[in-house]
Amino acid sequence: MARTVQQRSIKIDGHATSITLETSFWEALREIAAMRRTTVYRLVEQINSNRTGNLSSSIREFVLREYRDYYKRQERPVRQQMREEVA
Repeated sequence: MARTVQQRSIKIDGHATSITLETSFWEALREIAAMRRTTVYRLVEQINSNRTGNLSSSIREFVLREYRDYYKRQERPVRQQMREEVA
């Protein structure tokens, strides 16, 4: 499977910054921004303000955390239902 990488330029604090991410991460970032009713630009600003390392890596970690948290929220009701059925 070929990995498609896209580079985009975005201004953060008045400076142009290049961000290189796999297409799937750009798509996920757009989905998260839409769910939060914000823009990718604002989301990247937020990630940038909290990062400790490379911006592209911080974005990937953010996306992973968001999807893990979403999965946990979806899984919790299923586990509760299973406990109720056993009891």
